[in-house]
Amino acid sequence: MLELINQTVNTFTLYPDFFYGTVIIFSLLVGSFLNVVIYRLPKILEQGWKQECRAFLADELDNSIVKANSAKETSISLSKPDSSCPHCGHNIRFYENVPIVSWLFLRGKCSQCQNKISIRYPLVEASTALIGFLVAHHFGVTATTFWVLLLSYALICLTLIDFDHMLLPDQITLPFLWLGLLLNLNGLIVPINDAVIGAAVGYLSLFSVFWLFKAITGKEGMGFGDFKLLALFGAWLGWQLLAILILMASVVGAVIGIGLMVFNNHQREQAIPFGPYLAIAGWITLMWGNSIWTWYLNLIT
Repeated sequence: MLELINQTVNTFTLYPDFFYGTVIIFSLLVGSFLNVVIYRLPKILEQGWKQECRAFLADELDNSIVKANSAKETSISLSKPDSSCPHCGHNIRFYENVPIVSWLFLRGKCSQCQNKISIRYPLVEASTALIGFLVAHHFGVTATTFWVLLLSYALICLTLIDFDHMLLPDQITLPFLWLGLLLNLNGLIVPINDAVIGAAVGYLSLFSVFWLFKAITGKEGMGFGDFKLLALFGAWLGWQLLAILILMASVVGAVIGIGLMVFNNHQREQAIPFGPYLAIAGWITLMWGNSIWTWYLNLIT
């Protein structure tokens, strides 16, 4: 097995185009799976919360009602039930689920009812492939590429789930926070001391802002998932780059928020998720943070 891995690494090193192509194809397939995660994980969590509430309130509610409500719900997982058209229930065949190609071949419509299939599905697949290529090109044939690819895929899920539901699932955030700390035990990206301090500073900085804002306004300005996401980046990047990450996320969030209010009749009091901007800024910082920080220091000095 080790010999096969070494041969594969040597092949990728000798033929970088083959390496990039492999990463792109793999990322396309992952992108197709990410569409499932983005759509189903919030539903799975919601179903779990309902079951917990019914179990907690079982003594106070009529057991027959509780059982009836439980029976009405179809159990959902990432693998079951099979993917189907949301309009007519047509089960999507394997050849209708080829990343990007199937959507183009079907002209963006269900093969049975001819209702439109959202363009977001192929866009997620294409974006995942592009991000995979950028990571592979940046880090080369190294172990770092593999781990950063996994983190990038997770960030795509977090970005779109938070955009849709204002939710950053712990089921994604916390494992990658711990993974960042474990990888940096050997200094994969930063020394472990910087990673531990980064995780603590990332969480406590937004935690402090949250309570200060709530004390002043009486409102909650962000969710606890944002604290954990910044802690994740602190665990991967160390504490030194968190300032530039927050600055980028805030600027992007402010620009997009103002744009939504001006062009999309977005109400001023309507909440805007901060997680997508943290995720985007964090990924950019992971890729080019040191160069951006050096450029910024040269700019102000």
